[in-house]
Amino acid sequence: MKKGILKIVLTFFVLTIIMMLQKPVFMLFYNSIYSAFGVGGIFSVMMHGMAMDMTVAGYLTVVPALLTIITVLTGFDIRGKWMRGYYLLVALLLASIQILDLILYGYWGFKLDTTPLFYFATSPSAAFASATVMEMVCGTIGLILLVSVYYAALRYTAGRVVLERADRRRVVTAVVLILVTGLLFIPIRGGVTVSTMNLSRAYFSSVTVLNHAAVNPAFSLLYSATHQTDFGKQYRFFENDKAENLFELSLTAEVDTGQVNAPLLTTDRPDIYLIILESFSSHLLPVQGGEPIAVKLDSIARQGLLFTNFYASSFRTDRALPAILSAFPGQPSTSVMKFVEKAEHLPSIASTLGEQGYKLSYYYGGDVNFTNMLAYLVNSGFTDIIRDTDFPLAQRTGKWGAHDHLVFERALTDISAQTDTTPRFTVIQTSSSHEPFKVPYDNPRFPEGPVRAFAYTDSCVGAFVDSLSRAPRWDNTLIVMVPDHYGAYPRNIQAMQGRHHVPLILAGGALARHGEIGSPMSQTDIAATLLGAMNIDHSRFRFSKDIFSPGVAHSAFYSEPDYVGMVTPNDTVELNLNTGETVGNSPAESVEMAKAWLQTVYTELSRL
Repeated sequence: MKKGILKIVLTFFVLTIIMMLQKPVFMLFYNSIYSAFGVGGIFSVMMHGMAMDMTVAGYLTVVPALLTIITVLTGFDIRGKWMRGYYLLVALLLASIQILDLILYGYWGFKLDTTPLFYFATSPSAAFASATVMEMVCGTIGLILLVSVYYAALRYTAGRVVLERADRRRVVTAVVLILVTGLLFIPIRGGVTVSTMNLSRAYFSSVTVLNHAAVNPAFSLLYSATHQTDFGKQYRFFENDKAENLFELSLTAEVDTGQVNAPLLTTDRPDIYLIILESFSSHLLPVQGGEPIAVKLDSIARQGLLFTNFYASSFRTDRALPAILSAFPGQPSTSVMKFVEKAEHLPSIASTLGEQGYKLSYYYGGDVNFTNMLAYLVNSGFTDIIRDTDFPLAQRTGKWGAHDHLVFERALTDISAQTDTTPRFTVIQTSSSHEPFKVPYDNPRFPEGPVRAFAYTDSCVGAFVDSLSRAPRWDNTLIVMVPDHYGAYPRNIQAMQGRHHVPLILAGGALARHGEIGSPMSQTDIAATLLGAMNIDHSRFRFSKDIFSPGVAHSAFYSEPDYVGMVTPNDTVELNLNTGETVGNSPAESVEMAKAWLQTVYTELSRL
């Protein structure tokens, strides 16, 4: 009996220690972020994250406990190979999660969730496209080392405890072991208080990165996986009627009867070219106070129409495309593109323009199966979808497929071949300015890495716009340029608002307005603003606001894992979804507005 109890306790203890020690490893790996917090910071992170580590350890101890009970009851030692196999499986699981979390945190800035699993399931090659060869080699070596260490720790501690045969007291021993196993419910639940274990239990500091270090990545992954489909129950801040009223109220403003808006376009049926720029940010444009990196885009912005207070809806492309094309805000805990049956019910700019007789084309040099993109584009109405397989193998030399200059050249070739007067809606999605930032561009003005990658894509955009400006239909052309999600340069921007601040630039001969507009807006407002300028009904786009329409409130809502933000003309709200805390002293009504938006997004997601 004693050895049975010892085996269960040792397994739980060793697993807890393994996961506690992952935290200083994480902080040492990101020494540039955590060095200022010293040994005291490491100790605080370990202590505040220990309860979550014990929860995961509790889950993982259940199987060895059950095997021990079965051995006692049957009298046959079935633990041998089964237990060793389970230890190996647990070691592989914990090591894989730790390695993934270490690698991805530097790119994403949040703890591991099911997003990479979604990416891998839709396109394994694209899922690994961001990783360098060195990262993959080091990651593999690290994985092997960690699996070996974790397996040895389990095998040569709890695994060395051999149960004695207890024929006469078999039932009593089994009952005691069952009771001991039942005690695992306490750490699994997170204690005996009213609240169960959740991500907020690891949040103890006003410094976000310390909270991230305290979160157990295995629990974060498990929590994400088990909270994927109950959208109608997530983020319930108000009764549904109140949330609906607050949301509707947030869309309206007092009508300025003296306001006279100049028309946006010279024609109501222009050829529209929407360029979605991978990872661009306002920090690349001097006109917005940034560095002189995207100099072509900067020049276009100065000559066209620049929206200076514009925000990306989310943090990854699978959240961004529905925000841009369907005016459906990005979600912090999931992606609507994961659910094809839901995404097919979204409205889209493409299908709306298709009803007006537009030719619909989409150009992307990468794998359109990645993140269910192809299903989304088809359901959105695009009839011509150019992808990586439409380029010769010799041209698919980038980690993400064909490089941007080849995609723009292909689009120009197809545009030139069209001789009829059918209006066009053409989307070109770039990819070269994505990790690992390897581009065919040798301009010595820019150092290798992200700076050169952004400068390269910028040169491709400039060449494309120059070519269009010499085309016969230039006077009937509108070009819309917008990043896909929050910016990747400079790295590690701490302020949420600064990360999401991106440019929206309009250009072309069909553009009637020029200069700058400082009203806050986000990617979801593109649909209503564009369609409104064309006198096309946009009532299906519930989250989209035509910023040129009198009586419409100007605001920008955006999100990323664990956070939402909202910018209004008067203030900015940033809400931590795990703790409920806000950054700064935002008025209560502004906080309620942000909460109402988030709740409404998930209510709509549950109804799709």
